[in-house]
Amino acid sequence: MDLHDVEPWLIVIASAVATFSWRGLGATLAGQIRVDSELFNWVACVAYAMVAGLIARIVFMPTGLLATSLLTDRLIACVLALAAFYLSRRNLFVAVMTGVAVVLLAGYARQFPGFG
Repeated sequence: MDLHDVEPWLIVIASAVATFSWRGLGATLAGQIRVDSELFNWVACVAYAMVAGLIARIVFMPTGLLATSLLTDRLIACVLALAAFYLSRRNLFVAVMTGVAVVLLAGYARQFPGFG
């Protein structure tokens, strides 16, 4: 059986069942998990490590259009986004928009003589 033979609605239903079954299990077990347990701390550490790895991958080994930007621009954007995060009382939206704006403005500025 080839993947192209499967009806698209069947794929959507299977994806929804897989997603909502894990959410349902999480909602069922949420009341029984202590947030101060060692298991919860380990899961939080793994989540932070995955986010840090993803950010490092985006900054140092980007793909697509971001790969056309300079490493220094991405590093400056990362530092300024982190500063914006803490200056805005840990507002993630402000931090992400700051990082995006810095990369875009740096790339735009490099098009003009005297920059880059």
